[in-house]
Amino acid sequence: MTVALGTSALFIFNGFNVGVMNQYRENTIHARYGNGQINLKGYRDKVHEKPWEHWMTNYAELAQKLKATPNVKHVFPRVEFFALLTNGRVTVSGRGQGVDGAEESKFFTTLNVEQGATLAAQPDGILLGQGLARALDAKPGDRITVLANTIHGSMNGVDLVVTGIFHTGSKDFDDVVFRLPLAQSSLLLDTPHIESVAIGLDRIEDWPAIAAAVLQSFPELEATPFEILDKVYYQHSVDWLNAQYGILQSIILFIVILGIINTVSIGILERKHEIGNLRANGESVQDVMKLLMLEGVVLGIAGGLLGVGLAWFLNFAFMRGGILMPPAPGITRVFRVLIELQPDMALKTFLMGALTASLGTVIAGSKVARMPIADALRST
Repeated sequence: MTVALGTSALFIFNGFNVGVMNQYRENTIHARYGNGQINLKGYRDKVHEKPWEHWMTNYAELAQKLKATPNVKHVFPRVEFFALLTNGRVTVSGRGQGVDGAEESKFFTTLNVEQGATLAAQPDGILLGQGLARALDAKPGDRITVLANTIHGSMNGVDLVVTGIFHTGSKDFDDVVFRLPLAQSSLLLDTPHIESVAIGLDRIEDWPAIAAAVLQSFPELEATPFEILDKVYYQHSVDWLNAQYGILQSIILFIVILGIINTVSIGILERKHEIGNLRANGESVQDVMKLLMLEGVVLGIAGGLLGVGLAWFLNFAFMRGGILMPPAPGITRVFRVLIELQPDMALKTFLMGALTASLGTVIAGSKVARMPIADALRST
């Protein structure tokens, strides 16, 4: 039971770590960036005086290529710009995103709409970030005027209806961002060109192949994965948490190993008299060690298997819905962490339990097996 409980505790802790990291990843992918983004080469590396001069003019060709690529689930054309928003009483500045609302509503599921509905097929809708909506004192159904400069330098405006209010968990994003249909942003900026294209994939692992295919067909473009696009929030948070969990895991591993070795060793040391009888009956030190090592291996294997099975059972029976956690670094909402038990981690924790039990047996067994027979027989 000591081997099983130690193995189970370490396995569940690692599953919790994986669950936290995957929640960060899912929040990043399905709230803002998708699996990656395509721009003209070098566009993201500098600030441009006239960014629209570096937007993509061949979106139709690129979209056709992407949609024909296996494992590409969604293609999201986007345009970002700065604008003023007013409801007639209050005027605030914000950062607009012209998007394909109908397509994005199918993929960006962690863009939490707390009031109203997400931007989908509404031709004159606008989706406001939580902080922006509070600044405008806006609610679904209100009319908002968006004012921005066209690419030719003249002022333009569109009147839109608030469809909903969202929050992603990132305050800096929610305080300034609003979304409107791509057709409205093209009308507002007076350009049909696309700034970037985000991509939604079936599997995260498919990104390198997709990026390579795009660059081969369109060498003037560059493809950037989500972890680079959101390095400050996602990558830094994950790196920091990994380092923290690494320390905690080392502490837990040390305690588990020490507990298993201690328990196994005491079990052998309490059997000095029995081992003395074996030696007195003619068994050699090597024979006794073989017996004890076989016992340790069987004990470790049985305890390791029991521990892995116990972890799977506890997760399925009591933690299937995950654990509700308070807001993590960079997130302003509570989130539910699923205990994601991985087969490779099951193998590692099983081997840890089995090898530790065997090691404890060798350490204590070698000491007892080499005791003088008389001393071993006198032990009680």
